[in-house]
Amino acid sequence: MTPAIAPPNISTDATEDKLLWTSADLELLPDNGNRYEIINGELFVTRAPHWKHQTTCGRLFTALDVWSIATKLGETAMGAGVIFGDKDDVIPDVVWVNKEKYETLIDNSGHLLGAPDLAIEVLSAGTENERRDREVKLKLYSSQGVLEYWIADWRNKQVQVYRRENGILKLAMTLFVSDILTSPLLPDFSCLLSQIFE
Repeated sequence: MTPAIAPPNISTDATEDKLLWTSADLELLPDNGNRYEIINGELFVTRAPHWKHQTTCGRLFTALDVWSIATKLGETAMGAGVIFGDKDDVIPDVVWVNKEKYETLIDNSGHLLGAPDLAIEVLSAGTENERRDREVKLKLYSSQGVLEYWIADWRNKQVQVYRRENGILKLAMTLFVSDILTSPLLPDFSCLLSQIFE
């Protein structure tokens, strides 16, 4: 995923003197199968992901959704839009939101207008893509109030779990294929990573 294309509406940030993309600009982009996200006014474009990337997303979504339906504690979505503000409009691979927060954050277009409780990104190949998920999105999710952030790496069969501590997301643990994924956000949720990465 790399920054691309100059924004049609020229917005400048006086402190950085650069062109900034906004959520309104996304409406003008072609519907060509690419995924467009804006982070801090910068446009990122991604092509269709690898099969294993999508399989990992689907398995994480399924594990969370089955638990969520059984407990009725919240809502799970795959590839849902999350709009933090005019210059931060992203599409996490999987999100989970508790029931009360979901009711206040969902808009008529089906986007979340604020932080989900849990955001999950599955790493795509490439240095720039990994930097986006490990640094840029980590910083964004941390600053916007996401409570947990999981980065799943299907190539290395591991999940890094970041949890909010003293107001920021910090790496709490790295789990491997033989481990069981649990979370204090998700009572009685457990998932064998061997089933996610098989």
